[in-house]
Amino acid sequence: MPVPVPQQCSAPAEETSSGAGLTLLVIEDDPAGTFTAPELSVAAGARVRIRAARNLTEAGRLLTDDVDCILLDLALPAGAETRGDRDGEEDGLATLKHVLRIAPRHAVLALTAEDDAELAAEAVRVGAQDYLFRGELDSRLLSRAIRYAVERKRADVAQHQLTESRLRAQENARLERGLLPTPLLDGSDLRFAARYRPGRSRALLGGDFYDTVRTPDGTVHAMIGDVCGHGPDEAALGVELRIAWRALTLAGLCGDELLSTLQQVLEHERESEEIFATLCTVDIAPDGRRAGLCLAGHPAPLITRRGRPAQLLPYEDGGPALGLLPRARWPRRQVELGGSWSLMMYTDGLIEGRVGDGTQRLGQDGMVAMVNRQLADGLTGEDLLEAAVTQVRELNGGELTDDVAVLLLDRDEETARPRPPGGGRTLNIPRPRPGLAAPAGVQRPPL
Repeated sequence: MPVPVPQQCSAPAEETSSGAGLTLLVIEDDPAGTFTAPELSVAAGARVRIRAARNLTEAGRLLTDDVDCILLDLALPAGAETRGDRDGEEDGLATLKHVLRIAPRHAVLALTAEDDAELAAEAVRVGAQDYLFRGELDSRLLSRAIRYAVERKRADVAQHQLTESRLRAQENARLERGLLPTPLLDGSDLRFAARYRPGRSRALLGGDFYDTVRTPDGTVHAMIGDVCGHGPDEAALGVELRIAWRALTLAGLCGDELLSTLQQVLEHERESEEIFATLCTVDIAPDGRRAGLCLAGHPAPLITRRGRPAQLLPYEDGGPALGLLPRARWPRRQVELGGSWSLMMYTDGLIEGRVGDGTQRLGQDGMVAMVNRQLADGLTGEDLLEAAVTQVRELNGGELTDDVAVLLLDRDEETARPRPPGGGRTLNIPRPRPGLAAPAGVQRPPL
């Protein structure tokens, strides 16, 4: 053969057992037999196995996942395989570019003559890990170059993956910003808090979304929803629905008309007909004492009134989830809130976690009992939401499989200022408690 496969040294068991072997694929065509791959030392505790290919076609058959490094002779004639790499022009590195294209995860060493130093340097710039001169090749140099090339390739791959991970995290952060908006409550005496936790391990976002805005007539509109599934695709659809809801609400739509329009948005934007979204909307009157409630396959909110335990709002008149029935309707139910109250809206991730080691779920009744215990312990506002999400996770025995979003609106009749005739704007902003910095435009509620 033009490239004789060298005999491999027989290493003692204590040497070969300390490290994994490496496999080298030599791609070289030398009819005169002037190039012979040397025996490679096993001083590092791992022998190097050598495969030989005379052309790129044969190399493609021998290029398996167990190959660690490729030694390519740059003098190898460019064949038909490299036409797509040359773009119609002669290229002295066409064979190298072809190898890099078919072996993106393998380390590559370029072999050339001493008088081709410029070509060797260009090979490294194109993508080879290192180059070797044919006349200076010996066993020690080749063994060291192989190990160096393999480790450098691993470092390059790790750096590339890290860069991709950082870019993905930046994209997810921008998407999460759309998923978790800042509420527009200027001029309202209602106070706001929220908690969000994606269900997937190490994920930044999921399919849950929420929003709160105040329209010019003084009505406060709140919404929380859940796109079926988890991940960036569902989060992107959730962002679209949230932005559409805010735009439609500010345009004056409410109740069935708004939800029917949102269903049209969902039907046009979803990837398949199996995708649906649940939604809960609440519009609170300017005086803060009553609200309209619409449910689209979503759990009913939890309300707490002063001196009374928490309970669920009526849910018997709810409609189906968005995207299930083409001509569905969502009736709007009037609810009396009272003077002082706290309203908690949530996604089903909060109630579908397991309780203990069995298959029993927390459920809405379990959630109500849990919140009442936390209220009895004096928890309010941000502390209450954090305790609720944390306890649900503990009851589940670990991370929840579904996304969790919880939104809290609060009104205290004693601190609410009377509004001037005509719906004039007044703003009552309580001073934040120590250690809880309130973002601009966001007011932190005690429950």
